[in-house]
Amino acid sequence: MSEAPIPAIRALPSWIIGRAAARGRTLVAEALAAEGVKMWHHVVLSAVRDLAPVAQADLGRGVGLDPKDLVGVLNDLQAGGLIVREPDPRDRRKNAVSLTPRGEELLLRCEDAARAANEVLLAPLAAAERDRFTALLVRVAAGPDEG
Repeated sequence: MSEAPIPAIRALPSWIIGRAAARGRTLVAEALAAEGVKMWHHVVLSAVRDLAPVAQADLGRGVGLDPKDLVGVLNDLQAGGLIVREPDPRDRRKNAVSLTPRGEELLLRCEDAARAANEVLLAPLAAAERDRFTALLVRVAAGPDEG
């Protein structure tokens, strides 16, 4: 990553957070790639596990993914035998998405890989600093009305 041209910009918290986020995304993306998974695939697998069986439209809203992009991710996951799409028992006009046992196993490996990548990201901090840093980031991300 190249540095900003002006020291004043590099000193802005928003710049520093952006750089840390980019480093974190890179580390996690590389760890997931070792499992043969892309970032959005991991996000969707995790959401399906947490919400299943979940209507495809609800899943897209839940993860903030455009419906046509979600269909592409779901097609990839289904082709890999990681999810199944079946008629939603609550509304047979919709598809409900669930993990397969293979999808559950892959998700567990991805979660381990993502945690390890975050350990690398936060390696410069002591354990107590990591906890405090994470708590502060949650407050910053929530904004003044939610924190």
